[in-house]
Amino acid sequence: MPISYLGLGSNLGSPERLLRLAVKSISRLPGCYFLHCSPIYRSIPWGMRSQPDYWNMVLEINTRLTPRLLLKQCQNIEKQFGRVRKKRWGPRTLDIDILLYGHLTMKSAKLTIPHPHLLKRDFVLKPLLNIAPDLRLPNGEKISQFLPTCPLHIRES
Repeated sequence: MPISYLGLGSNLGSPERLLRLAVKSISRLPGCYFLHCSPIYRSIPWGMRSQPDYWNMVLEINTRLTPRLLLKQCQNIEKQFGRVRKKRWGPRTLDIDILLYGHLTMKSAKLTIPHPHLLKRDFVLKPLLNIAPDLRLPNGEKISQFLPTCPLHIRES
């Protein structure tokens, strides 16, 4: 079973609470086995700036689900949490992205792995490296090497 990493984000309602509930929902999916979750990080919005701050975390799972089925299940959970897709990068109750799926590289109309913006978002890289500091991309590059040049979005406490 491949180890996969999911990025979770929320900026509507009670984001911290929603993220914790989403982790429980993901861990209950048939064929998904929870391994680790990062701390929650608060960040400024990426893309559309005139919206509330985001709360972000990364979840590490083992899964028997195919990437496409995992995507479908994640989208179902987003809907259960009230996600409405109105504007690209707009506010949302819950966003779940497949960041990495084992050593797989794929690109289709609905899913790209590794996630196409993975290396451009510190609010994804920091939580990801928190739970997997030596993680590498499918091409063998260490993910940690990209953090120093990544644009800053995380709000420091």
